[in-house]
Amino acid sequence: QVQLVESGGAWVQAGGSLRRSCAGSGRTFSTYALGWSRQAPGKERECVAAINWSGGRTYYEDSVKGRFTISRDNAKNTVYLQMNSLKPEDTAVYYCAARFSLGVVVTAREYDYWGQGTQVTVSS
Repeated sequence: QVQLVESGGAWVQAGGSLRRSCAGSGRTFSTYALGWSRQAPGKERECVAAINWSGGRTYYEDSVKGRFTISRDNAKNTVYLQMNSLKPEDTAVYYCAARFSLGVVVTAREYDYWGQGTQVTVSS
């Protein structure tokens, strides 16, 4: 089992950048696939970025490609989401998530463990 605790910026003007961090517990953190999902009001939770155990494979949802970057540091048990060129439509509650898997997990409902979630607001 792994526990995830998120931190980082939560408000920015359009065009700006934010970095989210998510620290995990447990000695087997490196064996988990990790991802970042978001949920806007009235919409389903969607996975916007995912990374495999080694960091060698990543996935991005089309609307964030070229703007968001997911990375992980297994020595620090941490996964990051760098968000650049933010738009008002990126406003949502963002969650980090983990699943025991060696692959890339690209669907939010497949994740087993979740961070607490943080409201990210991009102001126009």
